[in-house]
Amino acid sequence: GALNGRLRMAADIRILQMNREHIDAVLAIERVCFTTPWSEATFVNELGENPYAQYFVAISDQGEVLGYAGTWLVLDESHVTNIAVAPQWQRHGIARLLLDRLLQVSFHQGARRMTLEVRKSNTPALTLYKSIGFTVAGIRPRYYTDNNEDAVIMWLDNIAAYLDGKGHVHG
Repeated sequence: GALNGRLRMAADIRILQMNREHIDAVLAIERVCFTTPWSEATFVNELGENPYAQYFVAISDQGEVLGYAGTWLVLDESHVTNIAVAPQWQRHGIARLLLDRLLQVSFHQGARRMTLEVRKSNTPALTLYKSIGFTVAGIRPRYYTDNNEDAVIMWLDNIAAYLDGKGHVHG
C-alpha cells in the first residue's frame, strides 16, 4: 500500500552533512519554499564561518537534493534555522528524517532542548512538530516581513526523551 511505498522510499533517502556542492540545489528549494529566501552568500557563510551551525541535506538514491535543514547550537539549546523539502517530495516523511538528524546531532553536541519558529498558517509543519513532541511556547507577532504573519514559537523540552523513545540514545 501507500505506507509501504513511503517507507521503502524513505529507506532510499540518505541524510548527509550539507557542503558547498549542495548549495545550488538547496537554493532552488529555498526559493520555491520561502517568500524571503536566504541568499547563496548566507548559506556559504553558515557552512564556512558559523561554528554553531549544523546543516544537513536529504539525498535520493539518484543523488538529488530533496530537502535540507539546519540548526544553531547555543549552550544546551538547538535553534532550528530552516527546514524545507522540495514541493514534489513533501508529505513523504523527509522533513521528519531531517528533524530526526538535527535532534540526534544536537543531543550528541550537548543540546537538551530544541526550539523553532513556524508560520501560524503552516499546518503541515505544525502537525509534524507537534507529533514529535514540540509544544507551543508563544507567538512572535508579525514576525514574517513579507505578509506580517505571526510566528508560532515551539519548544521540544527534552530531546533525550524523544530520542530514547525512538531507540536512538545509547549512553
